[in-house]
Amino acid sequence: MVPRVMTVASTDSGGGAGVMADLKTFTAMKVFGTAVIVSLTAQNSVTVKSIYELPVSFINDQFDAVMEDIGTDSAKTGMLYSEEIISAVTEKFQQYNVNNIVVDPVMISKTNARLLKEDAVSTMVNKLMKIATLVTPNIPESEVISSIKIDSVMDARVAAKKIYEMTGAAVLVKGGHSGGSISTDILYDGHEYSEFSGTRIDTRNTHGTGDTLSASIASGLASGMTLHKSISEARKYIEGAIENSFPMGKGYGALSHFWAIK
Repeated sequence: MVPRVMTVASTDSGGGAGVMADLKTFTAMKVFGTAVIVSLTAQNSVTVKSIYELPVSFINDQFDAVMEDIGTDSAKTGMLYSEEIISAVTEKFQQYNVNNIVVDPVMISKTNARLLKEDAVSTMVNKLMKIATLVTPNIPESEVISSIKIDSVMDARVAAKKIYEMTGAAVLVKGGHSGGSISTDILYDGHEYSEFSGTRIDTRNTHGTGDTLSASIASGLASGMTLHKSISEARKYIEGAIENSFPMGKGYGALSHFWAIK
């Protein structure tokens, strides 16, 4: 049976991030992607013009439609925006006993638009993250969640452990926002640390990197890979997508989601 992966996230009319990036990634990973869309964004490579939240009743209907017929082997979340949406999504995951949940706690876009309301952060930490298999915050998001300033790999380790203690989920602190020629992601699974390092690629064409990485990890989990293997394979995929990226629009350009497709 073809592995099934659900994205619970928002659209990106510019095509580079959100549900659009997730579905492209699922195809590249050879899994069957489904989608529960929680909000619509009017955005491009330069700015987010507006955000429209979908009614919780319609979000629930999408969940029911997918789970009553197709089901899923894993799920990933992206931009959820509000406390009401996060609570509804958490309840639906629990209702259908969804396993292998990857939570990407999207807070701020690359164009500095707020994608998670400030009063919704605690709800994400105390509800959604507590049923997650893995959470994948970048450095600024990790600082918000853990209240720890991250200036080094050691700081990232401390923050990852604290977030684990807060949520019970494995934590991957992404190092893309750190300086230097090497980017290092730190995984803490409750027992041990793992580091995933690679040479930083100098490009502005990085729109949707977090969405793409989390979608790829969820694809690996749906395919039966271990968490460590899923992250390792996802990093290979995202590195190739960045290496083969291209300008699209006037701002942050596009990843090549199809670079690995023969």
